[in-house]
Amino acid sequence: MNLPQPLQELIDQFEALPGIGRKTAGKLAFYLLNVPESQLLRFSQALRDLKSKTKKCRVCYNLTEEDVCQICSDPRRDRKQICVVEEVLDLLVVEDTRKYNGLYHVLYGRIDPLNNLGPDDILIPQLMARVRKSGRELEEVILATNPNMEGETTALYLKNKLEEQAKKDNPGLKITRLAYGLPMGASIEYADYGTLGRAFENRNKF
Repeated sequence: MNLPQPLQELIDQFEALPGIGRKTAGKLAFYLLNVPESQLLRFSQALRDLKSKTKKCRVCYNLTEEDVCQICSDPRRDRKQICVVEEVLDLLVVEDTRKYNGLYHVLYGRIDPLNNLGPDDILIPQLMARVRKSGRELEEVILATNPNMEGETTALYLKNKLEEQAKKDNPGLKITRLAYGLPMGASIEYADYGTLGRAFENRNKF
């Protein structure tokens, strides 16, 4: 059965999205076909605004509608700390904890030699320039890249570069890595050696 071209095109566009299969793409397209026109217009307007009204913060590269995002422009944020994350979604997760009140830097990726992604392919040069500009005002850079091979490679590279830079401009700069080990509710019996080893390395006074 041949579907009308606009409907088929919409199904094809949904299917091109990550994690969306043919069946789900069809369900989404037919759902939109049957919603009220006012709702469909709001949906299409949101898609148009996504590109035209969304930009990257010129300081931390978080997504924003202004030149500087709400976090960077908030005078209540601690400007002595920068938390480095791989993606904006990671920033949102950290914010949801309400345990961190510093600034951020979004890399938009991680060093991944297997996919030909090096330090200059993500926003590491911008981070280094920002650290140099901050001088002695900056007290800590928190490396919050993911605990996988690429994230560890990125964190190690950043640690070496930041230490090298700190020797010149800011000898007191602390470079920290998010602690990780056993998650809440986990059983030691089922923990892998790497996770359990990290838990011992990062143990705290009780």
